[in-house]
Amino acid sequence: MKKPKFKLLKEFKDFISRGSVLDLAVGMIIGAAFTAIITAVVTNILQPLINWIPVGDTGLITVLRPAVMDAENNVITEALVINWGAVISAIITFLLTAIVLFTIVKAINTAKNGAKKLKEVAHKEAKEAVAEEAAAEEAPAEPVAEEAVAEAPAAPSVSETEALLREIRDLLKAQAEKEQ
Repeated sequence: MKKPKFKLLKEFKDFISRGSVLDLAVGMIIGAAFTAIITAVVTNILQPLINWIPVGDTGLITVLRPAVMDAENNVITEALVINWGAVISAIITFLLTAIVLFTIVKAINTAKNGAKKLKEVAHKEAKEAVAEEAAAEEAPAEPVAEEAVAEAPAAPSVSETEALLREIRDLLKAQAEKEQ
């Protein structure tokens, strides 16, 4: 008897392990934290200032139906009001949250694009270095006097990868010096 394949479970595991879900989760947590901070600032600082604006008798609150009270001043029916200050505060909260998150995303994208461009430049320079090395190996060697060969110390054996990495390092240093 064959075991049933859990294809859906495998697909879910692959989806989770890609990293984009983790990035989304981190983004949601950071967004919630910024929203909490901005909501606290707007609710506790800006909304009282907005409600303080003198408009009519009650500021930015419109009473649609006053509270119904009994003879002992107990509330029978709550007042029905429109709190314009709360609406304005919610709009301000949304705009501030959007601006903060936009700034964070913009900074992250700029950093990713810079890293991608740097990687492309290093890759291009490495290809050029390999091409130059191949051209140098194909070129006929100049005759060297036996005396010069005898006097020169033996070069240490270096793998091709190490040589290529050193060339890339030297090219990057040269490029950085040109930019300065």
